[in-house]
Amino acid sequence: MQIEKNLDSAARKRLSLLFDDGVYTEINSLSTEKDSLASVVTAYGYVNGSLVYAYSQDKSVNGGAVGTVHAQKIAKLYSLAAGTGRPVVGIHDSNGAFIDGTVDSLNAYGQMIGTAASVSGVIPQISVVAGVCAGSAAMLASMADFVIMTKESELFAAPNGAGSSEDASKSGLASVVCSDDSAAMNTAKELLRLIPENNLSAVPVYEYEENVFASGDKLDDIINNIADADSVTELYSGFGKASYTALVTVSGSTAGIAATNRTSDKLTAEDSAKLARFVRTCDAFNIPVITIVDTEGFDGDEEAAGSVRNMTMLAGAYAEATTPKITLVTGKAFGPAFVALASKGTNSDFTFAWNSAVISPLHPLTAVEFLWHEKLSGAENAAQKRNELAAEYISEYATAEKAAYRNGVDEIITKEQTRTRLAEALEVLSGKRETRLPKKHNNFPL
Repeated sequence: MQIEKNLDSAARKRLSLLFDDGVYTEINSLSTEKDSLASVVTAYGYVNGSLVYAYSQDKSVNGGAVGTVHAQKIAKLYSLAAGTGRPVVGIHDSNGAFIDGTVDSLNAYGQMIGTAASVSGVIPQISVVAGVCAGSAAMLASMADFVIMTKESELFAAPNGAGSSEDASKSGLASVVCSDDSAAMNTAKELLRLIPENNLSAVPVYEYEENVFASGDKLDDIINNIADADSVTELYSGFGKASYTALVTVSGSTAGIAATNRTSDKLTAEDSAKLARFVRTCDAFNIPVITIVDTEGFDGDEEAAGSVRNMTMLAGAYAEATTPKITLVTGKAFGPAFVALASKGTNSDFTFAWNSAVISPLHPLTAVEFLWHEKLSGAENAAQKRNELAAEYISEYATAEKAAYRNGVDEIITKEQTRTRLAEALEVLSGKRETRLPKKHNNFPL
């Protein structure tokens, strides 16, 4: 029996788009299943000059159907990647498993999911959903550190469920949505350029150019003044409207930026999940996290117990993370939001603040009601008086300077000093090592 490879298949074209100069070496290229070549191409090659392993489901063979040999090829790839400490890129495009009435397909998916889970947090995993990715395959793809989807691809548990790339972006499953295969592979390349090769490797360092200083207060201006030119890869832009997450380089070294002020809205459950997931991803590969805080806190309109769960999940992600953590308070930092994101006990190795920062255990208007209620009594215009007292409260108790006096802030810096001071802090913390009590994992609410 002689079986010809389809060298023009979309699966192989996608691998060519991923690897440098389109060059890669196949593994188990002649493995057969159901009298055809196994419907997945497994390979290794170089991306940005570094060794990477990848598999690409081949829909031209039995619709990309998953079977025992298909799973074995992927498991072998993961074994090689884990043994050499190199990333894995999985390209998903399959109509599902072989339907033959046996449990073979269930065992196959179980083997792939178990293998991927065993190396999670050890080697980086990137999923590129370039076609249909359904059922158990959707679980496998979503276990990766980053999920990239093409605009027309689908990711769903059941055919009657919402499975478009837009749905996946809004639900927080898709890290990035790209226009086509080429854009998706370029995004995968950029992520591989930014993240370490494994959990024991140092973050990459590159030559860089600084951005021209922006004098504004908007988040784009702040990011511009921190990150190197053309170095920003935003993640989860469709999920959590108040928060912002991105991988960048600062003075050539990779860092993560987590911000709370993409909009003026308070942090919702989506924002908490987005920020917590991002921090955990950075921590797994010891990527430093710079947190920009300017928020009134957590959304009080959410169900009370759920709001507490979200706050706890976010605070727990920060507290458990041992990667270098730097906080910059640019505006409002009230109550639990400061505790979760900026306090020395849970988050920050260094906490910097602009002079314009307002740091308070309560919203100033609420603080006035509690502390100075008698001053409001009898006021002709209660709203105006309340605002006047809030301004007085801020100047007396809640300025950045007052926080620094009480060791809540390490240093007050100017906008112009921001990039330099953060880059210095990253350099100082580059050799950070932190030992915790031995345990399997934390047990915070999810």
